[in-house]
Amino acid sequence: MKKKSDLSVLMGYAGKHRVLTYLSWVLAGISAVIALVPFWYLWRIIREVLDVSPDFSQAVHISEWGWAAMGFSALAFLVYIAALLCSHLAAFRVATNLRIAMTRHIAGLPLGFAENFGTGKLRKIINECSGATETYLAHMLPDTVTAYITPVALLVLMMVFDWRLGLLSLVPAVLAFVIMMVFMTGKSLKKSMTEYQDALNDMSNEAVEYVRGIPVVKTFGQTVFSFRKFKGAIDRYGEWTIRYTNQLRLPMMFLTTAVNAVFAMLIAAAIWFTADGVSNEFLLNLMFYIIITPLLTVTLTKIMFNSENKMVVSDAISRIDSVMSMEPLSQGSAPVKPADHSVELRNVSYSYDGSNKALDGISLKIVSGQTCAFVGPSGGGKTTLANIISRFFDADSGEVLIGGVNVRDFPKEHLMDTVSFVFQNSRLIKGTILENVRMARPEASDDEVLRALEAAQCGDILEKLPDAVNTVIGTGGIYLSGGEQQRVA
Repeated sequence: MKKKSDLSVLMGYAGKHRVLTYLSWVLAGISAVIALVPFWYLWRIIREVLDVSPDFSQAVHISEWGWAAMGFSALAFLVYIAALLCSHLAAFRVATNLRIAMTRHIAGLPLGFAENFGTGKLRKIINECSGATETYLAHMLPDTVTAYITPVALLVLMMVFDWRLGLLSLVPAVLAFVIMMVFMTGKSLKKSMTEYQDALNDMSNEAVEYVRGIPVVKTFGQTVFSFRKFKGAIDRYGEWTIRYTNQLRLPMMFLTTAVNAVFAMLIAAAIWFTADGVSNEFLLNLMFYIIITPLLTVTLTKIMFNSENKMVVSDAISRIDSVMSMEPLSQGSAPVKPADHSVELRNVSYSYDGSNKALDGISLKIVSGQTCAFVGPSGGGKTTLANIISRFFDADSGEVLIGGVNVRDFPKEHLMDTVSFVFQNSRLIKGTILENVRMARPEASDDEVLRALEAAQCGDILEKLPDAVNTVIGTGGIYLSGGEQQRVA
């Protein structure tokens, strides 16, 4: 099956706003052509000045053509603003739909997905990768259209005024384009961009884990170097940054030289073509080329940066696809009726990496009302076993039953109503105790919340708080201990 282009993937999220993206391209192209008209008026002004010299009073069209040049400049600007308005409206819609689609998809993935994938990586994909696509649609695409149409229109102008100077100005541009296509957008550079982004993602993920561990760092007087994974991620990112920069150093030097060589070509042409004398017509055309060729330099530079940014966007889309391509958790559609609240595991096995088994042939039964503790060494599979029961993950083989019903047959909401769990690292939002407890059941009354707090042995917590259940956690120096947070959670 043919892989969709990056643009096709993004347009799939544009909906009815897709037409705005295409309209922005048309407007950007029109703006690029209109923006060259003032240069033509400038050429006419210079020609009239040279023709009437030294009696400049006969140059009667300077004001008229000057205002015309300003008018077309303003028109080009307004059309370009309209192009950006259309592209931004479409880009905002795509980014919004993309974030909503990812959030909904992630909600259907196993509960342990975020833990295994890495919350830092996940945050970067949802926020930054979708943000990169927004920049691509809002700015890069209109700019790319402008950057490609401008040289074509310039080429026509250059050939009209003096084909010899036009061809000489074109040589450095073609050379720069070849350097850019061969050395700065090849497969090796795309691979380096992917590895660079991988290193950046790893560092971002480990930074999140480091921030979460700051209380431990302060308590035991540790430094960042105590977090080996974070330190290693920083070092790897530094290595890839240097490697990526070194890989681009020579191509960038050659490209910059080629882009700016157009001025050297014009100087050489002026010396060569004026060996037998200087005509007003040639001087006029030369001045026009000196004025307009910087636009060619700017355009080629813009194409270069857009090519690099396109690789960033391609990498962002592939990372978004790595999340969206994950199979959501299957669940039953029909209501189930567990016989009781017993938990049974039948020959359950599970592996995180597909080779080393964290659980291997585990069978046990916990009857209703029984208290059971999993005891064993670190890495022995205790947390994995609890996660399997709560269906954070699905077992590779075997069955997990609650009340005689396979957890795979439970609708998700029913399973969450049946199984409750307290995380080792509980998180409370910055709000009142009442708001935190109500997150599970927003429609719960105050009395129901109070009864739930009493059942969780939170009475002593409420007694020491100034406003009881209406106390805002995290403000005014009011904080809860880890155990207290677990009880409230």
